[in-house]
Amino acid sequence: MLFRRHPREWGPIEWAAVLALALGAGVVAALLTLGARGPGRCGDELRELGGDCVGVTEHAFDADPRVGSLVAAVAEENARVRRDAEDPEGNAARIPYVRIALMMPFTSDESSAMTTDMIRRALAGALTAQQEANSGSGPHYQLLLAPDGRNLDHWRPVVRRLAELAGDKQAPLVGVTGIPSSTPETRRTIAALSEHGIPTVGPVITAADMNAGHFFKTSPNNDQFARALKQYLAGRPEREKGFLVWDNRSEDVYSRNLRRVFEKHFGAKYDFKGHNSNFTGSSGTDKGIPQRFTDAVQKICTARSDTVFFAGRDQDLPAFIKRLAQEGDCSRGSRLRLLKVGIGLEPTLTTPETTRWLEEARATIIDASSVDPAWWQGKHDPPRALGRFRDRFDRLERTHELGARPLNDGYAVMYHDAFTLLADAVDRTYSDINDSAGKPGKKGPELIPTKNDVYNTLINPTISANGCSNCLRGAAGSYGFEGPGVNDQWAVCKPVPIVEYPAGREAGERPPLYRTFRGGEKGACPA
Repeated sequence: MLFRRHPREWGPIEWAAVLALALGAGVVAALLTLGARGPGRCGDELRELGGDCVGVTEHAFDADPRVGSLVAAVAEENARVRRDAEDPEGNAARIPYVRIALMMPFTSDESSAMTTDMIRRALAGALTAQQEANSGSGPHYQLLLAPDGRNLDHWRPVVRRLAELAGDKQAPLVGVTGIPSSTPETRRTIAALSEHGIPTVGPVITAADMNAGHFFKTSPNNDQFARALKQYLAGRPEREKGFLVWDNRSEDVYSRNLRRVFEKHFGAKYDFKGHNSNFTGSSGTDKGIPQRFTDAVQKICTARSDTVFFAGRDQDLPAFIKRLAQEGDCSRGSRLRLLKVGIGLEPTLTTPETTRWLEEARATIIDASSVDPAWWQGKHDPPRALGRFRDRFDRLERTHELGARPLNDGYAVMYHDAFTLLADAVDRTYSDINDSAGKPGKKGPELIPTKNDVYNTLINPTISANGCSNCLRGAAGSYGFEGPGVNDQWAVCKPVPIVEYPAGREAGERPPLYRTFRGGEKGACPA
């Protein structure tokens, strides 16, 4: 029975027990309340906005589960750097350090700026560069994690915190990298970072109009990619029956810029006015059903087009190829060339399924790229610094899940190069200011570079026709910069390989390798 029919009255002992239970429950409730108000899943230094952890931290936090092990590895390297500076083992000397922030999304959904695969490969590339930089002499580096939301729209609190960290006297923030996508939010971000005087490097930005005073780019831009395609097509004109397929999303700076660039370079010759179709891309928040390609494919078949220019993001290209395959080769009589630009070949473009669709459509992807997958096999004159990068990256790949063909999309390589550009500038600055500060008979603490010192190093011209002086020796090639404001601080003499997939389908020998900015001037880039 739950209750006695005639319950007895409680005495002092019973009431004391009840009071103790009540007090215990109150303590538990209070502790639970305090726990709910504590750091939570985002830790002490980040806060949750729109379901994402946002802010700046050197520690691990709750990111996408598929990048969790890489986030933890960065946090571990950061902790080691801090220990070596503050409490080194044994009699080891203290090693000063500076900070470089990786500002990008660490979570993803269907409409995000970065896919999860892009995030983990970018993070692996940056971690590879951090470990490489920390293996040398000079100052060491913390790689701060600076998530700004899966749609890049929570950048304001991140920039405020980065500006505060840049003023730190012991371990200042000296630069920012990441900045993954050409959007209006990105444009505001790079403008705000420039206002704070923080040198920033965009590893994979390609929209030619994404510029700011302190913003450097290690990738070619869309105009340079298009010039490389133009050089390629000059020796392979075919019937010049062209077609333009373009993303109509108003918010996508990248796709809008690429459409304008394609129209400028190819519109008249390939008659885009009478031969074009648009679609709504899958990345972004514009309304409408994405990836509707029926109109474009039917018009391509009707016109017997042999050269299609795709002004959209790689994430949408497999759906377009699938729709082409459903129509077959349309009796066009020749292979269809799908011309695109980008950092590399997104792995979804080379799956067995997509490869089968390409065969059914009798189509070949022609990609003006930042990297060439043939480099991984030692072909097509791979960059000299690639082997050093591969040694460390391959170790990371064995430890962390990075997906199929983790180098082919170029994100790991370009994020490595962007961090390395900043670290090289720090090393040169550190040597310069401490050598010049040295006085006979007087010793003092070594000077630590600031963001302003690093920026002044970055804007020193590094390249001439006769050679590279302090050029970046990157995993994606050797390239430099022209000086303050020149060429809007896009990389100069960056190689732009043309990648064909499936390989070896196009007739003729490989075209000369295009190099950015000076590519049209014979002998303007050093060998």
